[in-house]
Amino acid sequence: MAKGPMGAFEIPAEMRNVAEQSVVQARQAFDGFMGAAQKAMSKWEDHTAAAQVGAKDASERIMSLAEQNVANSFDFAQRLVRAKDVEEMMRLQTEFVRAQMEQMTAQAQELGQGAVQAAQEAAGKGPRR
Repeated sequence: MAKGPMGAFEIPAEMRNVAEQSVVQARQAFDGFMGAAQKAMSKWEDHTAAAQVGAKDASERIMSLAEQNVANSFDFAQRLVRAKDVEEMMRLQTEFVRAQMEQMTAQAQELGQGAVQAAQEAAGKGPRR
């Protein structure tokens, strides 16, 4: 069989060395990229996990406060139906509204502080409870 014009051509050693070094450098660059990507994903997962924990804590606390508010309302309703006269009903209503306003103010402050803390924890700037 006759050799074509390229049949006797040999790749020079320098060219092979350059190609081999290019492959090694490309692999190193890819490995570096993958390491950075894995670190970024790990950080993202940490922030996501912290946000999920914060959201779960907040939702549990909100449900607890809602249950407490409903229980207070039922307690008020029971006292109201047992009132002996309109004067007692008005006094009970006034006491209930005042207590609810105080309680809702405290709850709003608590939830606001919890939201700030959760945001700080998600950002990695605050301690975990």
